[in-house]
Amino acid sequence: MRQGIRVVTIGWMLALVTLSAMAETGQWSGSGEFGLVFSRGNSDTESANARLEALYERNNWSNESTLSGVYSRDSGQTSSNRFVAANRTDFRFGDHRYAVGALRYDRDRFSSLKYQASAALGYGYRLVDTKLHLLRVEAGPGLRLSEVRATGNEENQLIGRAFFDYTWTVSETTEFQNKLLIEAGSDNTFAENAAGLSVAINARMSLKAGLTVRHNTDVDPGTKKTDTLSTVNLVYNFKPKS
Repeated sequence: MRQGIRVVTIGWMLALVTLSAMAETGQWSGSGEFGLVFSRGNSDTESANARLEALYERNNWSNESTLSGVYSRDSGQTSSNRFVAANRTDFRFGDHRYAVGALRYDRDRFSSLKYQASAALGYGYRLVDTKLHLLRVEAGPGLRLSEVRATGNEENQLIGRAFFDYTWTVSETTEFQNKLLIEAGSDNTFAENAAGLSVAINARMSLKAGLTVRHNTDVDPGTKKTDTLSTVNLVYNFKPKS
């Protein structure tokens, strides 16, 4: 196994143990998912992707932290290397209304931007909140910092952030979720849509098929504006003691 995939695997396992310990406090919940693909023959390819989510809730407050990473090699050459860290905190002041603060750091070796870091405040509203369907929307202003890979120039700009989060509980064992994030600025608009269908294997484990589409409106010549990532991962769900 290549060194990069070893690092992803070990890091994921350590974080998995940490999150599991936090869940025992009864205040934390979350999930960890991981997928590996190896191909040998006319071409040698290896890829790994991992994602961790931790949710903390207390009274009217909730905080959701997310870490995700993708690493791929094709015939000895790295073809994908991306790391994303995000955090959102909200405070509910009504049955459906809440204030939200969001942070995001995105570092992609194969993007025109070496990194993107954003901070935003906003207003959120639960448009639908039933046993089967949950739809919440958020919008507000923010600030984005980024570095252009080709020149090394740093760019600071105001952005408008919009977030749409939809969950459909299809059955007791099946759930569909779709998250759409848009950060619009004068120089670049970033959009990411992540859709996933998970099927429970037992109380803790589930199998998840996902499709993520990422789009930047401003890229270097010869660089594609849209990237897609298809995954099939094993998911471990953390739940606090009842």
